[in-house]
Amino acid sequence: MVMMTLVARERKGKIEAQDVASPLLHRIFAGRDIDSKDDLSCELKDLHPISQLKGIHKAVEVLIDAIESAASIVIIGDFDADGATATTVAVRSLTMMGVKNIHYLVPNRFEFGYGLTPEIVDQAQQFKPDLIITVDNGISSIDGVARAKALNCRVIITDHHLPGRSLPDADAIINPNQPDCDFPSKNLAGVGVIFYLMLALKSKLQQQDYFQQQQIPVPNLTSLLDIVALGTVADVVPLDKNNRILVEQGLKRMRSKQCCAGIQALFSVAGRNIHNAVSSDLGFSCGPRLNAAGRLDDMSIGIETLLASDYQQAMEMAAALDDLNRERREIESSMKSEALQILEKEFSTLDSEDQLPVIFCLYKEDWHQGVIGILAARIRERYHRPAIIFAPGDKGIIKGSARSITGLHIRDILDVVATQNTNLVDKFGGHAMAAGLSMAEENLPQFIDAINHVIKEQVDASVFEEKLFSDGALQRDEFNLNSADQIRFAAPWGQLFPAPVFDNQFQIIQKRILKNAHIKLTLRLIENESPTATTVDAIAFNVNLEEWPEQGALVHLLYKLDVNEFRGVSSPQLMIDRLL
Repeated sequence: MVMMTLVARERKGKIEAQDVASPLLHRIFAGRDIDSKDDLSCELKDLHPISQLKGIHKAVEVLIDAIESAASIVIIGDFDADGATATTVAVRSLTMMGVKNIHYLVPNRFEFGYGLTPEIVDQAQQFKPDLIITVDNGISSIDGVARAKALNCRVIITDHHLPGRSLPDADAIINPNQPDCDFPSKNLAGVGVIFYLMLALKSKLQQQDYFQQQQIPVPNLTSLLDIVALGTVADVVPLDKNNRILVEQGLKRMRSKQCCAGIQALFSVAGRNIHNAVSSDLGFSCGPRLNAAGRLDDMSIGIETLLASDYQQAMEMAAALDDLNRERREIESSMKSEALQILEKEFSTLDSEDQLPVIFCLYKEDWHQGVIGILAARIRERYHRPAIIFAPGDKGIIKGSARSITGLHIRDILDVVATQNTNLVDKFGGHAMAAGLSMAEENLPQFIDAINHVIKEQVDASVFEEKLFSDGALQRDEFNLNSADQIRFAAPWGQLFPAPVFDNQFQIIQKRILKNAHIKLTLRLIENESPTATTVDAIAFNVNLEEWPEQGALVHLLYKLDVNEFRGVSSPQLMIDRLL
């Protein structure tokens, strides 16, 4: 039912062919607006200057006062992978700088919800904090900061989410998206923001001869880049050049096994080869296992995995995370099945895609609050419509997780809905592509009407037509392991710097069903409408088996060229995105 258009990616980049390893990479980078080899540099020296982050000098002053007075410092994190990695970077960095009175808290999503709430400030009092530092949250925590101040506690906010109309009265705020911040990259993840603050703190302490006076080694904060990379990729922030530097530097540490025991353990339980680590390993293997703790249980186990210095201890905790991730998959599968039944029952009789609602809003009383974000993403992928999935909270409140599509800024849409409908939404926040909100359950029908009205009023209907971008057809001599390796390690691929996808015609030579959900294929390349001698293995995950033709059929596929590693042997393999 979803209308799709295959679009050839424009090759507007001006990079010279001699500046990359092959004509294939030249085509790929020209299609990602790369103008020179400098655009591909991932050297640390090319990171944007720390000084351009508004508020960072004030935050360093507050931190130095706290260090000099041996103050009690509490890090307040978030219950996702970005929050876990950001918390870990803060704790590890300050510990390396000789700070001993440091603690962390992550709000349990089922009890406290997101951010620096007054309730979590009260819970932090067990540590008698003099300074609270938020990571990956806080930009909308006006009441929480006020509560901390009432308890005579200073507050530094480090966040990357979009601010509301008012900012909290913190002692310092570091957020590249706050008003009047000149930092060129607005795409730092929460872990990137706290990493920058720790770099600035270390630099100032060095200027003051602090490390020499304390007789402790000058900390090497680049040793934390593996954790920064994991959080950046897992949070699906756009991989602009600055973020690509952070991610690639972290991946290099992983490939050389100069990474923390926790990340080594996460690779191990996921069955991934850390010596060949790429960004997709972080996004699809390590990140989901880390996130599973915050979705189903307590993110502290994820943080402790990353803080562990002993590999065996890290493995035990990573195994627990793996178990939680399996449980999360089972819950997700059940919820997805229920959601699709609801949608197919309601919309199966529609004559055209134009009759679909502009946003899907679904709620069931027994849906799991920790999995609604993933379900929203699955619904978005299937229908190419934004989706908000709701689950029950406490005292008549329901909590929603939203995922959007390109061209529909979901956080701004929620802002308009809240502005036009006073007291309809309790809280909301997020980004263009993802957001969270809470409201009274009784308000849901009115909210659905309101958000549909705002989207129809503000968003052009063309955004609901799905555009599938292709880097073109691979040539016969490019279906090989060398090409696949070149692509894998050419750059850290991710959000807004997508991994290359190609489209070709093939004939199905062999077809095998795996676990009643995946298809393993042997394909023969078709060129100029004729079969060739070139064959290649392929796999398609989580497909609708009824849509797939049988052996011998000709198919037009959108796919990625990847490397399959099995029993120590590497071979090229197509990862099929779509049957066109």
